[in-house]
Amino acid sequence: QFFEVPFDSNMNRTKSRPLVRGQLSPLLAVCFAASCGIPGIALLTLGVNPLTGALGAFNIFLYTCCYTPMKRMSIANTWVGAVVGAIPPVMGWTAATGALDAGALLLGGILYSWQFPHFNALSWGLREDYSRGGYCMMSVTHPGLCRRVALRHCLALVGLCAVAPVLDITTWTFPVVSLPLNLYISYLAFRFYKDADRSSSRKLFFCSLWHLPLLLLVMFTCKKSCLEKEDKDHGRAVEMRLP
Repeated sequence: QFFEVPFDSNMNRTKSRPLVRGQLSPLLAVCFAASCGIPGIALLTLGVNPLTGALGAFNIFLYTCCYTPMKRMSIANTWVGAVVGAIPPVMGWTAATGALDAGALLLGGILYSWQFPHFNALSWGLREDYSRGGYCMMSVTHPGLCRRVALRHCLALVGLCAVAPVLDITTWTFPVVSLPLNLYISYLAFRFYKDADRSSSRKLFFCSLWHLPLLLLVMFTCKKSCLEKEDKDHGRAVEMRLP
């Protein structure tokens, strides 16, 4: 927000932010950001593990120094922003396991793909605002691509959920139970792609709000237990020892 005050002042959605209205000084805003970010990274590094702390530091850098300036330069900002949104759940995984393994990447992949229908549908109704602010968003400069990308990533969610049991993260129940959720959001994304209006974009956006928590709840319910994995690994070890 410190970097974007001149642009936020031109947008209805952001013109009431404290920095734009002068309710906070720029110095106080930067000091507050530093007082949250620096101790936060230190706590993650020392209290959790260095990998999680490094991911947190990288994400602050990616959001502030890459995503924020890119919003005025290229529509590629949306893909960079999706990486930013995918990293926090990866940090949760690394905090619990200490490893950046297949489960972390799958969870990050699901969050990455989910953000495209979520944000592209949201940005469709804010096209005038983004245009006034001078932001390079797909919905403004490439409206057809905006709708196609949203649909592609909804379909990608079906494939990502199907990979979960292959990677031994969930049971095979997960892709089956999650399929109706993913097909429904894919249907709304298709309607958004075909109709290209505010009504279809709003339906897709509001669906994304409940789709993600339900999908993660199903994933949690269908996860492989540690005991199952240990028994499976023990069985493989026995097989290897047998002549």
